[in-house]
Parts: sequence; C-alpha cells; structure tokens
Amino acid sequence: MSVSPLVWALTIAGILAIIATDLFLIHRNDTREFTTRRAAFWSTIYIGLAVAFGIGVWVFSGARYAGEYFGGFVTEKSLSVDNLFVFMVILTRFAVPKVAQHTVLMAGIVIALVLRGIFIAVGAAAISTFTWVFFIFGVFLLWTAYGMVRSGDDDEVNENALLRWSKRVIPTAEEYDGSRFMTRQNGVRMLTPLAIVMIAIGSTDVLFAVDSIPAIFGLTTEPYLVFTANAFALMGLVQLYFLLGGLTDRLVYLSHGLAFILGFIGVKLILHALHEYGAAWAPEVPIWLSLSVIAGTLVATTVASLAVGRKPDDQGSGEPLKEVAEDGPVGEADAAATREG
Repeated sequence: MSVSPLVWALTIAGILAIIATDLFLIHRNDTREFTTRRAAFWSTIYIGLAVAFGIGVWVFSGARYAGEYFGGFVTEKSLSVDNLFVFMVILTRFAVPKVAQHTVLMAGIVIALVLRGIFIAVGAAAISTFTWVFFIFGVFLLWTAYGMVRSGDDDEVNENALLRWSKRVIPTAEEYDGSRFMTRQNGVRMLTPLAIVMIAIGSTDVLFAVDSIPAIFGLTTEPYLVFTANAFALMGLVQLYFLLGGLTDRLVYLSHGLAFILGFIGVKLILHALHEYGAAWAPEVPIWLSLSVIAGTLVATTVASLAVGRKPDDQGSGEPLKEVAEDGPVGEADAAATREG
C-alpha cells in the first residue's frame, strides 16, 4: 500500500479538523453537561466517519486493505474499553466537574494520539527491517493475554513519572476554573488541576498502547492503516465514555474476551514470522478469519456478561445506573456539590 506524503498530511489535517470541530461545538455552551443523549449523537457521528473512511480505503486500495483497516479499528475499539475504567478512576480521583470532563478527555486523547503516532512510527520501522520483531510482539501479546486472565480487571491507577514531575514542578492552582487549563491567581498565571488531569489521561494511555499497537500490527503492517485505525478508535472513545457511563462494570467477561483476542493475534504474529523465515507448514491467517474471531469473541463475551449481569446483590443498583445513564459519569466531589445545591 503506497501512501504519499500529501495523503498523510491531508489525513492528519482532517483528524485535527474533526477534533477542533468537536471542541468548538461543545465550547459554544460549555456550561452544559455532556449528557448521554449528546454522547449517543456524537458516537454515531464518529462511527459513521470511521466506516466512511474504511469505505474510502476499499474504493481506493481494495478489499484487502479495507479488511485490515476494519479489523484494526474493531480491535483498537474493543481494547480501548479498558481505557474507560481508567478514565473513570482519574476523573473521580481528581473530582473533575462534569462540565469540564469532555474537554479534558478530548485534550488527553490528542496527547495520546501524538504519543501513539511516535510508537507506530518506531514499530513500523522495526518490523520493516527486522522480521524477528514479530516474534517479540507475538510473545508479548501472549504474555499480556495470560496476565489479563490471571489478574482480571484492575482499576487501580498509579501516577506515572510525567504526572509526578508535572505536579511537583509546574505551579498549579488548587481549584478548577470551569473548562480552562490555565488561570490567574494573585496576578500569577498557573495551570488548573484540569491540565494535570489532561497529562494523566494522555500519558497513561501509553500503557495501553504497549498492548494495542503490537496487536494491530498483527492484523496489518501498513503504518497508515495502523495510525488511522488508532485515531478513529481514540477519537470516539470520549463519547463512548459518556455513553456507557457506569455500565461498563456489567461486562464481567470482557477481560477474558480481550485476552482471547490478544492471544489469537499473538499466535497469528508468530505464525507470520515463521512463514517469513521459510516454514512452509506455518499458515498465514487470512484477514476474514481474524475479523470473524474478533467480532465473534466480542459478541460472545458481551452476551455472556449480560446474561449473568443480574445477580441477587445487584437489585439495589438500579438507581445509580439510572443516574449515570441520564447525567453521565461524575466525580465524587461533583456529586456532593450537586446534593448540597
């Protein structure tokens, strides 16, 4: 697949334009909370854009590359659900006001896109030069899959080095100032806590990229498809966060499903490496089979999770879920302020 620098430039410009439009429309009235209804609307828009881009790949580059793109997009989208749990923990831990949550999440996603772009460039250069890198990626994904099954979901978030450095070195205000990342106190300009949250979200995503980038390289070795699949999956992640709200904890078998997908792609990478080294017995897994396994696993784990989701100890949880569905995720301090008001 040959992609000219002009196409790369137009693609990146288009992605930035989409993000800028999203933020502009939200900031026209930043006193409004990002409700589930608005999240559903924007989720539909982003999924439509991702599908339209895939159709464009099909038209200009053929069904093979379109299949690789859609396989990568679905994989990244499913793996990014883990990000939602971490987002919830971060926003709750920093007590981010509801009206500022969309802005800080989108800003964090921009940082994540830049860092992932660097990661993708390094990974693409490595696999194009050294075939044995596929062995490393494959074994790493198998180990990650094993770890997911063994430990299950882990919502604990530890401060990374960048976040600790930012909080220690950069002057930061104690209080939020709406959706602003900078404010002025006593004549001194300083960051608001929202800027620290942005750094936390963007830098923490790198930990997830360590798993997801090797996974998508198992479906396609085209850097352009890897980057665009990541971009569309991440851009729609903010809306998915508000759309699902507290319902993600109902997907009790999701970690097992994701572990199976990572394990499958890990085996696929190892088989591909063996095939490249002349092992005639090592089959090349076709993209249609990869798509079928990924989609089938996600459907099976979702159905199984919902089937066992109603337990006796869940009977008192209906109201909190209803509140989340109506108002979107909310930090503890913000909820307390709402009750006091």
